[in-house]
Amino acid sequence: MSSITRKVPYFMLVLVLAILLVGGFFRAGVVHLPGHAVLGAEKVAVKVVKNPPPVSLADFKNGFSTVLTPALPAVVSISSTKVVKQPSGNVPNFFNDPMFRQFFGNQLPPGFQQGPQSEREYGLGSGVIVNADGYILTNNHVVSGASDVEVVTPDERQFKAKVIGSDPLTDVAVIKIEATGLPTLPLGDSSELKVGDVVFAIGQPFGVGETATMGIVSATGRGLGSAIEHYEDFIQTDAAINPGNSGGALIDLHGNLIGINTAILSGGGEEGGNEGVGFAIPINMARNVMDQIVEHGKVIRGYLGVTIQSVGPDMAKAFGLNHGGGALIGDVVPNSPASKAGLKRGDIVLELDGQAVASSQELSVRIAQMAPGTVAHLKVFRSGQNQSVDVPLGEFPEKGAASNNAQPSGNGPSGLKGISVENLTPEIARQLQLPASTSGVVVSEVDPSSAAAESGLQRGDVIQEVNRKPVHNMDEYRAALSGTDNQAVLLLVNHAGATHYVMVSPQ
Repeated sequence: MSSITRKVPYFMLVLVLAILLVGGFFRAGVVHLPGHAVLGAEKVAVKVVKNPPPVSLADFKNGFSTVLTPALPAVVSISSTKVVKQPSGNVPNFFNDPMFRQFFGNQLPPGFQQGPQSEREYGLGSGVIVNADGYILTNNHVVSGASDVEVVTPDERQFKAKVIGSDPLTDVAVIKIEATGLPTLPLGDSSELKVGDVVFAIGQPFGVGETATMGIVSATGRGLGSAIEHYEDFIQTDAAINPGNSGGALIDLHGNLIGINTAILSGGGEEGGNEGVGFAIPINMARNVMDQIVEHGKVIRGYLGVTIQSVGPDMAKAFGLNHGGGALIGDVVPNSPASKAGLKRGDIVLELDGQAVASSQELSVRIAQMAPGTVAHLKVFRSGQNQSVDVPLGEFPEKGAASNNAQPSGNGPSGLKGISVENLTPEIARQLQLPASTSGVVVSEVDPSSAAAESGLQRGDVIQEVNRKPVHNMDEYRAALSGTDNQAVLLLVNHAGATHYVMVSPQ
């Protein structure tokens, strides 16, 4: 009896330890999903969320079907029809010969028509359903100028679509179909993206049908010098994007929409295929544009009223700044918010609302996303000192008479050799469509093989400053350049009425 009594505690101890170990094993295998209750002794209310919860990494077995399966039904095919006028190309020149007219008059033979002809152009793209009642995000270039827009869902239903609004400056458009209960994609936060994050591109490449490709985020905040859009803040990815993918979805590993596929860089021209360099509009930008289109019928942007350019190391050194970055003001629009607040040409904007400004493109995008009337708190570098300038923003003019956009920075290798200049006369100013009061020396010739041409200087550019010193004529120009042999020279150049700075380095 006593021996049995002594063994019971050991048995119970082993049993308790076994239960604890088994319980710990299963607990270690639990993956907590936002919006889901965890089973336990107490009942936990399940919070109903508008968007589906992110996919758990524990769901990945042989691939990423758990990410793509719920996303695919929300990406649609968009076909557009556009009627365009084509000049008459089927009337041979000899039909216009007076001798021909003498015998045949104005009657043309059968099969030949005179005057411009109407032709239909067909386009194919993709779109993303972002609202169960039929609102779809796509690219402006997919539906721009279209007389008819048709949407085909992955389950082969066809709808006529109405263009609610579009914004060419960001290449975003919103269309709507008459349907309810549609599958949607939850909107993510593109500001959280990091280089190396896994992403998937979904769309209709080449019209072959819905296709998903996989890659990573190659870069963020990418600008292409306004080659595609006015405001550029692209996500760059190596996920395969091809013609027809435009307007499709770029989703993250949790199935959230984080971008709208827009463009590719390809060596094969417009119809070229993927070469691992694709671009998508961040969803934060697209969502802001979409909300304004739906609410106001147009996009209302903040307006500063300056021409800006990025600051490279050489440019920074010329202005006495010990580091690159920021946005250099090359011109200030008269009577603009910037002018009224005291911003000056040559100021370098270092911060906006306490956050550093890395480039002119970044400042342009951030100002545009602010509402008119908002006070922009700027930190600027001027004459060797930091200053604070508060600017109540205006509303960006729809026709964009002035912009917050970057101008060519001219930071590349360059030199003064290879250009010829002459005095700017009122007659030359008139030919260049510049005010008669414009002063400086005009570039009359540029050797295309020279470093000066490589720096961006062009025939017709007016040099108005050399190393921050105004020049009004050839004598002042020569005086300002004296003693600058083998030294970098900072020029203020007026190109087509807008000024920007160009750093000219010795060859």
